[in-house]
Amino acid sequence: MADLAKTLSRTYTAMLGRNVIDATGLTGSFDIHLTWAMDSQTPRAIDTLPPDTAGPSIFTALQEQLGLKLEAAKGPVDVLVLDHIEKPTGN
Repeated sequence: MADLAKTLSRTYTAMLGRNVIDATGLTGSFDIHLTWAMDSQTPRAIDTLPPDTAGPSIFTALQEQLGLKLEAAKGPVDVLVLDHIEKPTGN
């Protein structure tokens, strides 16, 4: 489940506007087959492909096919803070 959350987070952060965090508590490996339609907001490897509206959205597919639900919540986020920067000096 952690790998699925990472994939959803990496692929759909732009569409979802949020990171996806695994809160299922499930461990182990799972063989997952998920079918959904790519809509106009779904990232595509080839931008020339038209949206496929023949199936459910990613949200509906996760809930109906895997019994999982994406819920908005506050959670930890990695942040990089730069408090000082200088140009490098010559050696």
